[in-house]
Amino acid sequence: MAQAAEFLRKIATGIAGFDEASGGGFPAGRTSLVEGGTGCGKTVFMLQSLLKGPRARGEVCVFVAFEETPAQIQDNAQSFSWDPAALDPEGLIFIDAQPDLDLIRSGEFDIAGLLAILEHKAVRRGASIVVFDALDRLLQLAGDPRVCIREISRLQHWLRKHELTALISSKCGDAGDPVTSGLGTEQLQFMLDCVVTLDHRVCDGVSHRSLRIRKYRGSGFEENLIPFIIDRDGLEVASVVRAERDDETAASERISSGVPDLDTMLQGGFFRTSSVLLTGAPGTAKTTLCGAFANAACERGEKTVFISYDSQCEEIVRNLESVGIRLQPHIDSGVLAMVSMRAMQGSAESQLIAIRRLVEEHQARVLVADPLSALSKVGNTSLAPSVAERLIDWAKSRDITVMCTSLLEDSDDMAEATPLKISTIADSWLHLTYVVSAGERNRGLSIIKSRGTAHSNQVRELRLSAEGVALEEVYSAAGEVLMGTLRWERERKEAMAARESELHAERDRLRLIGEAAELEAQMAVMESRLAAKRQELESVRDNVAASAEEEQRRQRDTRDLRLNVKGSGGDKSHG
Repeated sequence: MAQAAEFLRKIATGIAGFDEASGGGFPAGRTSLVEGGTGCGKTVFMLQSLLKGPRARGEVCVFVAFEETPAQIQDNAQSFSWDPAALDPEGLIFIDAQPDLDLIRSGEFDIAGLLAILEHKAVRRGASIVVFDALDRLLQLAGDPRVCIREISRLQHWLRKHELTALISSKCGDAGDPVTSGLGTEQLQFMLDCVVTLDHRVCDGVSHRSLRIRKYRGSGFEENLIPFIIDRDGLEVASVVRAERDDETAASERISSGVPDLDTMLQGGFFRTSSVLLTGAPGTAKTTLCGAFANAACERGEKTVFISYDSQCEEIVRNLESVGIRLQPHIDSGVLAMVSMRAMQGSAESQLIAIRRLVEEHQARVLVADPLSALSKVGNTSLAPSVAERLIDWAKSRDITVMCTSLLEDSDDMAEATPLKISTIADSWLHLTYVVSAGERNRGLSIIKSRGTAHSNQVRELRLSAEGVALEEVYSAAGEVLMGTLRWERERKEAMAARESELHAERDRLRLIGEAAELEAQMAVMESRLAAKRQELESVRDNVAASAEEEQRRQRDTRDLRLNVKGSGGDKSHG
């Protein structure tokens, strides 16, 4: 809510949701009306506005009570976790202004006596704000609408004269009409500068509280109904302003889903600070995937809050151990906080506040809510979508990664709309379904969307075993994806065919090896015979050469002998 113009000064109440809706709180130096039926929280609202606002800043305040005694109001305040020092009588002045039931009126009604008391106890002590709790009870004594209007005007004039801020509470019916209609108190709505209406009703057995700023002169404001609750911290009003991160840079870090096969489909896992939605019918393993995600976060050393709306924490821990997910060590170490909450214990708004409180107390970086769709049970149907959306926005503003599940009554793949209507704002949406074929029911997982990720578009079979969670590779035959027994049978047939092919190939290999060995042996024999023939040939060549050489030598010797014989005969004849 944008801040009002500078000339309209406002007094912050310290109630964050209301200060956001009103643009800063109640108008300073003016008079505001807080109206509502029985048990709406008017007194708590105004008292808390004093203690968390002006009193927290050290200002003096006055509380004028027309229905309860100051002691009762102080005792009631002690039941909340407010700072007791804020109730110091030196800083918060209580005035018991309950009308005397035995009082007999003499003369015309006026509030001059009340103003004299305020002059003494408020103005002289430097008070900055005055609360008139149940002023309508005093004004009823006027008995005449004209007198009532006159005294309201007198009060406003006196407050403006002393530059005091005032809060007035008054009773009204469910339609916003004063219960004392006809006596002039209905004119409070028209005469005062700011009007806030509180409402408390029960829808289908569930209590719902809301407030609405009906009027705010000189300022813009949130005009719609705003849920609130009253708990140990007092009145807490839902934030109507979208939570924003201090650093708007989008995270690029990936964190594991706890299932390696799913991380592969997501190109490395989910983005940190993203919101993840799991949808599916009962029994499709939504809680199992939540457990795997929480386990992976705890193994990274990140504090995690796991909220279950359907089961006791001990049962979840036991069940997840059957698929190899062991959360008990993380609980024992304090990294994991598991809480079982029942959505029917209160309104969706009270559940949101409880979740935020748990996450802040645990200083968690990861939040798991299973199933968040439990918020939309009977009595919360209209408010649950807004609560879920604000939870995701709040988590993002604090860099918290959220995984939540939504239960779908219809297991049909086409029925993927979620009761909470948050599928459009979730960053990643995983849908779990049953695939029924050949008398068998198998789980299937598909990624409908994952912003910033070129994710797989396949429907993968989700298999749970003692070793953990696995996603089977897509197996198709004749244009149909097979799962379960059909897949196993087809894979078995193909495996047998592949084995037979391997055996046949092995037989061929051995046959060829034998034939090759036989040929190699034959080649060895032939090479041996060839070597022998070559050796024989060489021997023949040597013999021929030796014979030729011998013949040449013999012929040479014969020639030499003939020459010698002829020479010897010639010598003898000459002598």
